[in-house]
Amino acid sequence: MPQGTMALVSGKRRDGKPAAARRPSKPAAKHLVSSGDSRIEGREERTRERMVEGAARLLARQGLQATSFSEVLEASGSPRGSVYHHFPEGKNQLVKAALDFAAAQMAQILDQKEGAPAEEITDLFLWAWRTILERSGFQSGCAVVAVTVATDSPELLEHIAAILRSWRGRLAELLVKGGLAPREAGPFAAILLAASEGAVILGRGEQSMEPFDLVAAQLRQHVRRLGKKG
Repeated sequence: MPQGTMALVSGKRRDGKPAAARRPSKPAAKHLVSSGDSRIEGREERTRERMVEGAARLLARQGLQATSFSEVLEASGSPRGSVYHHFPEGKNQLVKAALDFAAAQMAQILDQKEGAPAEEITDLFLWAWRTILERSGFQSGCAVVAVTVATDSPELLEHIAAILRSWRGRLAELLVKGGLAPREAGPFAAILLAASEGAVILGRGEQSMEPFDLVAAQLRQHVRRLGKKG
């Protein structure tokens, strides 16, 4: 260690006289404030994420009208003041964030099979919806569809339209990479999405996996035929 540094650590100057007390430098103080701000921001972000995820689950389970701010707070374990702090524009802002969460989850699932054969993409998409039915005991479905059938808000419908178009587009892209001809991939992506969503509704309504599995079997046959044509 350099001598000058040793002198300051010992509390005395090299001439034996007491060293002046060191004051915290301004950058250190700024660093402490910055760290505190980061922790607060991190907590707030986690609170918002819990609320969004809780809202998505509630929408998929009980629909738009039955999902209130108070239920979202209870489901996410968030403090009451969180609602208007994170969603000052009201319920529609929270609902849009919840739908984006649901859409991102599906995108992550589909990304796992990028480059796989079209039949595997179809199986994966069907598996995702079947798993929701199975794990929820036929109590949950698609949050996006739940809001679609319940809202007359142009703002929400426009947001939903963008999500559905993105799902169709991503499915078509993956199906092409999986071997389908582009002219076949787009229409089949729409059929796959519409039929899967309808099968979820039938399954929930009948409280049975039978209608879902019947629809799934037809979709698998269809994609195999298209694959042979491609």
